[in-house]
Amino acid sequence: MSKKVLVTGFDPFGGEPVNPAYEAVKLLPDEIAGASVVKLEIPTVFTRSAKVVEEAIERERPDVVLCVGQAGGRSAITVEKVAINLAEARIPDNDGEQPFDTPLREDGDTAYFASLPVKAMVANMNEHGIPAFMSYTAGTYVCNSIMYNVLYLIDRRFPGVRGGFIHVPYAVEQGVGKPNGTPVMEVATMARGLEYAIEAAVSADEDAAVIMGETH
Repeated sequence: MSKKVLVTGFDPFGGEPVNPAYEAVKLLPDEIAGASVVKLEIPTVFTRSAKVVEEAIERERPDVVLCVGQAGGRSAITVEKVAINLAEARIPDNDGEQPFDTPLREDGDTAYFASLPVKAMVANMNEHGIPAFMSYTAGTYVCNSIMYNVLYLIDRRFPGVRGGFIHVPYAVEQGVGKPNGTPVMEVATMARGLEYAIEAAVSADEDAAVIMGETH
């Protein structure tokens, strides 16, 4: 039986005209490494995004859930290792919610690690010429929130599903008007990177045995 991957991307937020996360997700093929790919745009909202993804997991019954978001200022695609049980919003989300020093789930663990082979995903992107790194902070905004909520739901309601999160940089067109030196990436390159990441996520039985830690 073939696997199914649910891939989500956020809608635009923070005054940006586009969100490269879903623009890249839209370009993904409907099948990767024999797995069917279901694409879903989700709101950049703390409360609603978690509900939308939970309903999609119930409806689609995927083997893998991969959420994608924008991290403007990062120069490469970054696969997240950990999500923390904290909401601290520097700016309001698209519904005007701006939680401050608040746990995402009162009964949730302090943090959850991604259950995808994150190192293998990074390695597969790099091997195909896509700049990618592993990240140890998904922030405290809606990206961390959806990653945390997905892993919480997997832990509590959907055992056997594997979940994780990927951040993408600004799209090239978003660089207009930004400070000189702001890193950007073509959306088509992001989509290729996501495809290689998903290929590794559905193909690797165990994670790559390589060191990717940080020293700071």
